Parts: sequence; C-alpha cells; structure tokens
Amino acid sequence: MPPRLPALLADPPVGAQRLWLTDAKVFDGSATLRDGAAVLVEDGRIARVGRSSEVAPEGARTIDLAGRTLLPGLVDAHAHLYGQPPEPQHGAEPLWPGTRSQFLAADLRETLRMGFTTVRDVGSYGDAVFEVRQAARYGAFRVPRILACGRILSATSPGGRFFEGMYVELDGPDAMRRGVREQLRRGADFVKVMTTGARSVELEDPDPAQLTREEMAAIVDEAHRLGYRVAAHAEGLPGTELAVELGLDTIEHGMYLNQRPELLERMAATGQVLVPTLSSFYAVAGLGDAIDPTPQGGPVGEWSPLLVDLALYNLEQAGLTLRAARDAGVTIALGHDWHPLGNAAVELLRMIEHGLSAREALVTATSGAATALGLDDRIGSVEPGKLADLLVVDGDPLTEPEVLRDRGRIWLVLQLGEPVAGASFETTPA
Repeated sequence: MPPRLPALLADPPVGAQRLWLTDAKVFDGSATLRDGAAVLVEDGRIARVGRSSEVAPEGARTIDLAGRTLLPGLVDAHAHLYGQPPEPQHGAEPLWPGTRSQFLAADLRETLRMGFTTVRDVGSYGDAVFEVRQAARYGAFRVPRILACGRILSATSPGGRFFEGMYVELDGPDAMRRGVREQLRRGADFVKVMTTGARSVELEDPDPAQLTREEMAAIVDEAHRLGYRVAAHAEGLPGTELAVELGLDTIEHGMYLNQRPELLERMAATGQVLVPTLSSFYAVAGLGDAIDPTPQGGPVGEWSPLLVDLALYNLEQAGLTLRAARDAGVTIALGHDWHPLGNAAVELLRMIEHGLSAREALVTATSGAATALGLDDRIGSVEPGKLADLLVVDGDPLTEPEVLRDRGRIWLVLQLGEPVAGASFETTPA
C-alpha cells in the first residue's frame, strides 16, 4: 500500500487528549471479548489495552463506559458514494451542480454517526466523492475515512450507457494500463474493474468475462507495480475465475463461487478477500429492509421482472457462497452496496441470516473489511499501535447484533482518538 495514500492524507487531526476508556467489554476485531477492560488512547492511536482495575494513567481523561462494548470502528468495504437529492417539482429551481455533494456529505456524516469510521467507494458519479473528501480534510465537517476508486475501468459495454460518469470504457491492454494511471492521477486509492457485466442491467449478460485475460492482466500488473490494490466486480464464473487466477485483491459479489470450490480454496491460499454484498440482491429483488429473504407477501420491486428473478436466484447463490467461503477459510468483508449509507449494518444482520455467527459477521465489518482495504495494519482491531477509530455501543453486539442499527445505542464514536459522535453527545431539550 503506498505510504501517500490519498485517503490517509485526508485524515483529520488526531485527538489532542489522552483518554482512558475504562470499564468496557472489548471486542478486539477477531475472536476475543474481554470483560473489565480499559483502553489507553494517545496521539490518535491505541497505546495500551489494560484492565479497569488499573489506576488511570497520569494526565489521561477518564471516560467510564459502564460495561458498554468497545469495538473497532466499523468498515463498509463496498459503497457507492453519491448524493441523492430529491427531484425538484415542476417549475422549481433546478439543482445546482454542487447540491449532490452537499447531500453526500450529509449521508456520510450520518454514516459516521452510526459507527462506520471507514468506507470504500467502489464507483460513484462525477467528482462529488473527491470534493467531499477534500472539504473534510480541510475541516468543513467530519465524515468517515474515504477510499475512492475514481472511475470504474470497463470494456466498451451496455453498462456504459447506464453508468455514464461512473465508468470509463477502454479496450485493449495498453488502454487499460493507461486507465489505471488516469485514476491514480485523479486521486484514487485503488482500482476497480468490471470483470463481468452488471446484474442490474438487462442488456448485460454477466456470464462471459467482460475483459480479455491480457486486458485484465495489464490492469493488475500496472496497479500492483505502483503499489495499489485492485477490486473486481465479478459475477459470472468466467470473469470471476480470471479475477482469482490473475490475483485481483478483492472479489466483489462473486455469488456463484460455491459452484467452483477450487476457486475458494485458491482465494484462501492467496489471501484474496470476498465481499458478498447481499443487500444489493435484496434491493433489486424488492425485499426492502427485510432480513429474512422470504417475507410474507413475496417481493415487491421497481426493477424489471427479469432482474427481479435473477436477483432472487443470485441471493440464494450468494448465501451458499457465503457459507462455502467461510468453510474454505476465505477472508470475508462487509459491503453494503446500497443506500442509505448509514444503514450498512443491515448487511451484517443479513450475513447472520445466511449462516454466519454473530462473531463471524462482526469480524467481516472490522478486521475482515480492513484486510480488504489493505489497511489491516492501521484499523480493524483493538490493539496497541492501531489508529484509535473506535465505537462504543450500549449493549453486546455478539448476543444482540441489531444494536448496531439502533441509533440511540451507538453511544460513542471516536475518530483518531477524538470523540466525534454518538448518543452520549446528544441530549433531549426539556
């Protein structure tokens, strides 16, 4: 990972105070839940994990968590960051170009309020994500850390008509290599590539690989040569197989991998990460905010019948792949892939519905997602030396994971050791 990653350069100043967070249950981001723990935060990092029975270090401000659970700040590894202002009524003033950026900033502030301290943008329209990140860097507001891919690299395809401003269409290995360089020039933190078509486009059959082996190899070679990671939109098996074989770092969606267990074994051996994105299948299938994928009354959607039927099938396959990937030892990362951004914890509950334990699902939202982003040396776990992006919830997410969707129980969010959001900040006027 390049040391001058734009997302890290845009981090806000570290918290000025030493903090002693005491009387906590600490979920460390992997397997352990420690009762009676305390965490010392200084210079924006976790300095020590100790016991509540210890005397507070000299000069540290004590915050008594009263038995609440402290865990790493949550990470959404698959988000599309674009503002969604309402359409003006007929005759009303048209939207100014910058209005979308304002709505995106509001969405991201709410995402931080819900405990997500890092998000990875895997494709958005225009330049709003860069504008918001830059404004946050210079103190306009606080938002989660944003890793952005810039434009998604795609071959000339039907999807380009649907996602104009999100894709850049290129053909041939040299053009793909140039596309990598152009996105890094724009401030991208990683590269995203359409290895297959999109299930949200009727005209695209996701089964054949969208790129040739030579085109995809050129992307991987150029990005890795410069120290950047590559994310693969991968749905149909031929494109997914190429992405796994050529060493793309994350496999986004990958719902049919259960049909090719040898590919999952290879991913586990090479450290490639699966980002299942169940919520996108729920959405296209018209399942709304449900956790159970078969609620009474059946799906009601706004998508074409062809895509609704495909989404229901893909959801079934994605559940099978989620469990097969877990059993094969593949690292799994939480990726919501839908809106509103601040509702990303619904993906965690859906992964539990489809077979993960609460602990396994929580790992996907912390250390697993940090690994997907290549930031596992900085975030995703509660251990000395890591950045003090931390979340405190009023409850135990291992026994009641729904606490992570309850705004009133998101008690405190710390960003680089600075308390920035949470119910503890808010009071009800008399």
